[in-house]
Amino acid sequence: MFNPDEPKFTKGIICELPYPTDDTRLITKAASAGLELIFRAGFAFSKAEILLLDLRQRGEFTDDLFVATPQMAAERVMGVMDAINARWGRGTMRPAGVPAKPDWGMRREMMSPSYTTRIDQLWTVT
Repeated sequence: MFNPDEPKFTKGIICELPYPTDDTRLITKAASAGLELIFRAGFAFSKAEILLLDLRQRGEFTDDLFVATPQMAAERVMGVMDAINARWGRGTMRPAGVPAKPDWGMRREMMSPSYTTRIDQLWTVT
């Protein structure tokens, strides 16, 4: 929660990717580079968000002669990663920068009930 005694620092950054991609490794690398640019010692991060802008379907992007292009092997690697996670469970395989059991967690004390998606949270009328 908000602590008025802690020092405050607010900063945002836009990390533009060189081409449209669904490669988790490239997105994680760009996000990490952005955090390196805005990090200030003595301040704790309270949240981070990623906004997806200029979304496109596959094949809608025309390559730029002067910009890096997506690697064909990246699509195969991500396909293998997705197949492993589909078979063995979400998070079985992930980028090395993502910890298996992070020491932080989402705050859930104000989470709203899931009446429409979890049968065990439906109201019972007697």
